Amino acid sequence: MNPSTAFGLAFTDELVRCGLLEVVLAPGSRSTPLAMAFLDAERRREVRLHVRIDERSASFTALGLAKASRRPVAVLCTSGTAAANFHPAVIEADESGVPLLVLTADRPPEMRGTGANQVIDQVKLYGSAVRWFCEAGAPEARPGMVGYWRSLACQAWAHASGRVGALAGPVHLNLAFREPLVPGDAGEPDWPEPLDGRPDRRPWTSFGWPGPSPDELEVPWTERGVVVCGDGDYDQAALTELAERAGWPVLAEPSSGARRGPNALSAYQYLLATPEFMTAHQPDLVISSGRPGLSRPQSALLGSPGVPGSGPARRHVVIAQGPGRWADPQRAATDVAAAIRLTAVPGPAKDSRDWLADWLGDWRRADGAARSAADAVLDDGDALTEPRLARDIANHVPAGAMLWTGSSLPVRDIDFHLSPRDDLRILASRGASGIDGTTSAAIGAALAHRGPAFAVIGDLTFLHDAPGLALGPSEPRPDLCLIVINNDGGGIFSTLEQAAFPGSFERIFGTPHGAELKHLAAAFGLPYQRLEQPGDLTKVLQGTGLRIVEARTDRAAGAALRARLREAAARAIRSVL
Repeated sequence: MNPSTAFGLAFTDELVRCGLLEVVLAPGSRSTPLAMAFLDAERRREVRLHVRIDERSASFTALGLAKASRRPVAVLCTSGTAAANFHPAVIEADESGVPLLVLTADRPPEMRGTGANQVIDQVKLYGSAVRWFCEAGAPEARPGMVGYWRSLACQAWAHASGRVGALAGPVHLNLAFREPLVPGDAGEPDWPEPLDGRPDRRPWTSFGWPGPSPDELEVPWTERGVVVCGDGDYDQAALTELAERAGWPVLAEPSSGARRGPNALSAYQYLLATPEFMTAHQPDLVISSGRPGLSRPQSALLGSPGVPGSGPARRHVVIAQGPGRWADPQRAATDVAAAIRLTAVPGPAKDSRDWLADWLGDWRRADGAARSAADAVLDDGDALTEPRLARDIANHVPAGAMLWTGSSLPVRDIDFHLSPRDDLRILASRGASGIDGTTSAAIGAALAHRGPAFAVIGDLTFLHDAPGLALGPSEPRPDLCLIVINNDGGGIFSTLEQAAFPGSFERIFGTPHGAELKHLAAAFGLPYQRLEQPGDLTKVLQGTGLRIVEARTDRAAGAALRARLREAAARAIRSVL
């Protein structure tokens, strides 16, 4: 047996022992030893293999699988620029704490710096975006290699899954292979030691929980508290339960998983954008977790007290995502903690004053007024608008479904109009908040969800990842409805200051493309429907398999509608003050 084949067999087997279930690969020659080993593992029903022709799509498919399953997923490519195409997904995985095993095949050291084909410098290619990097060295036929390879697999798994005291995230193993890359014939010499792992399919190395449980931060209860939940995979239930005990409103972004329960608000962004309400409802304490950041008023709430234009909270406690990781873009946190324990929380026997009506009740009444006013504007007529679509999709997809949202306007429209519900899982790539690989990530998440899944994305986002639709006939296919809101360009820019410069706006920000999405769907052999009226939504949401629904909207009309929504909501909020 040759060294490259031996490595592939031992390393793959050890990853399976660690718990690997999903592998994504982009085809290439230098990665052959691992590709063939993963295929053998799939034939033994140990893993599920996904093959993508484009490395960027492959890496984002892996990211979606890992984000939805909450466990490491391996992604493999050949050497050269193939590895560079993994970088955007690695960055997103780093920022959002998604566990990825990034396996890049490479030429052996003697071929580097010689002008050989597909040889670039892959050492620490992703810089600080990975939790751990290892230049594994070319496999050799000598005793001790099997223990090294199996230990290496366990170490990579531990770093990716956060079992060594750090936040889960991507790890990078650069794996050099010498030829031959394929299994040889029976005439090859025997391997100098057994390739077997430990008995009873145990991992070579086991990792216990890293250290003692973190201390809780004691925070005195105050009536005027607010809980802000941003994007991320953290203990949302603990925060919503804390808010319910304390009598505080929950301002939860869609992909936080926390917009549920009696304290979660549906129209909180309208409240934050109404100066009269916020002046009268300055919180004494803000507790935030995840990565909030969908609006400027929300960012102002999290700002430093006493700084012009910032939030008025006297204390801002940030719940860390993991050791050394917390979201505080405004650099306004007064405390960072792993967990919170409230002290002096009032109980049912508190004095007869209805303290909930004074604080939480005010937020609820204003939220209800804003929600009713916004819904009235959205339901006035039969026009197909982006905010109405976002509201109706998020509120009408079936229970138990998964919804992936694009990182630009779709997630913001849903944030403004999603009613609390505890039977829907909403995901998004909000770590770096780019549009890279969105279709592939949604497909990966849908494959991990193993149930009905939906995605709401913009047209530029859809076109940016068109190769993600190229699933071969033998590949696992998701039950995913891709709803593409096509406003012929970058709609989010119409809501920003750049729209005030009409002479330059359309070409360099609006970027109209004129693409016919039905032709793109036909090129990949995918079912396609055009949504013409809001009332047809329930019908187009039905179906199974990977399919595309297009909804054409107008960018300028969308910007004008959002302005009317803000005005109507602000009037309604002021009326209940």
